[in-house]
Amino acid sequence: MLRTLLSALPIVGASVLLASCAGARSGSAGGATANGPVPNASAMAPAQDVVTRDVVYATVDGDSVTGYLAEPLMQATAPLPSVVMIHEWWGLNDNIRMMARRLAGEGYRVLAVDLYGGHTARTPAEAGTMASQVGHDPRAAEANLKQAADYLIQHEHATKVGILGWCFGGGWSLRGALAMPSEIDAAVVYYGQPITDASRLQALDAPLLGIYGGRDQSIPVDTVRAMESQLKRLGKDVTIFVYPAASHAFANPSGRSYQPEAAADAWKRTLSFLAAQLKGAQS
Repeated sequence: MLRTLLSALPIVGASVLLASCAGARSGSAGGATANGPVPNASAMAPAQDVVTRDVVYATVDGDSVTGYLAEPLMQATAPLPSVVMIHEWWGLNDNIRMMARRLAGEGYRVLAVDLYGGHTARTPAEAGTMASQVGHDPRAAEANLKQAADYLIQHEHATKVGILGWCFGGGWSLRGALAMPSEIDAAVVYYGQPITDASRLQALDAPLLGIYGGRDQSIPVDTVRAMESQLKRLGKDVTIFVYPAASHAFANPSGRSYQPEAAADAWKRTLSFLAAQLKGAQS
């Protein structure tokens, strides 16, 4: 039976997050066709050679959790700015591994976590079941993500730590940043479910980059802007980009909703943001 391993939020919040990922199951949600991710339309080579390995980074409810670690070949033994990467509702699949390698090629050590206990979904029905199960054990999820950050800090000697995710993982990127203000130095949220409750957003300490689609039927732009307004009222460092013609999952090259131009621009903004926050570079 699938172990549920995700971040802290009430069950009602989990239902909303699941709805945003489910959207229209014809392929506009979750970043894939109606029958699951396309294997693999997303083979984008990293900018430099990288090395990868599976690592046990956490123990949750007595079970070991294995993730996918990617790092630049020429800096594999050096302390590096690092990123906790969170998968979509499909799980830790080939597309997410590719994205981990791609980001590692920019000079980061990337740990792609597994919130599904070693399982991946092949269909929207499977993805929905797994994502729904995840939402029922927030304490286990929080432990999973915290141990991922701790692994990068303590075992890999990360100089700084960011968190990044898409869709299902985008929502949990935000929640991870809220749950770990001392560990997280930057958060990137790709079309993740917004939070508008000021009492919850007050916990955010890291700069936040949010990337959304103006035609995302599951996440209204008004809700995104409401979150942005709340964060600004709280004095938080937040930047939101909305691509007017983009749908949900527009940045996933293994899905039918992929929009190359918007995705390329969003990736450029992501790299600029991470460089400024984790490497100290000026964007």
